[in-house]
Amino acid sequence: MAQKKVPNPVDVHVGSRVRMRRMIMSMSQERLGDQLGVTFQQIQKYEKGSNRIGASRLQQIARVLQVPVAFFFEDAPDGSGNGAGFAEAHSPNYVTDFLSSGEGLALNRAFVRISDAKVRRRIIDLVEALADKPSE
Repeated sequence: MAQKKVPNPVDVHVGSRVRMRRMIMSMSQERLGDQLGVTFQQIQKYEKGSNRIGASRLQQIARVLQVPVAFFFEDAPDGSGNGAGFAEAHSPNYVTDFLSSGEGLALNRAFVRISDAKVRRRIIDLVEALADKPSE
C-alpha cells in the first residue's frame, strides 16, 4: 500500500508565507494565478506546500507580491531537527499562523489603523485579560 506523501516543512512554510502576503495585499488566489499564468488550484497547492515552488516561479511570486524572495524563508525550519542559528528549536510560527487566518488579518488591519498608542495598549491589555480568563 502506497503511503501518502508528506509535504516538506520548508515547502509548507514558504507556501504559508505566500498565502499570508497574498492575503495582506487583499489578492485572490485567482488573481495571483492569472498574474503568474497558472490556475487558482495551483496557487492552492503552492500555499499548502503540496506542490513545491521552483526558483523562477518564486521569483515571479515575489515580484507580484512586492517582497524580496528572502521574505518567504523568514523563520523557515532548517530541516535538521534543531533550530537555525540562535532561534529556539521548534518555535511555533504563531505570527504566520495568526496572519494567515481571516480573523488575524482583519484584527491586524484594524489594529494598525489605531493612531493612539494608549488605545492600542489598552486593547492589548484587554486581549491578554480575555486570554487568561478560564473558559466556562
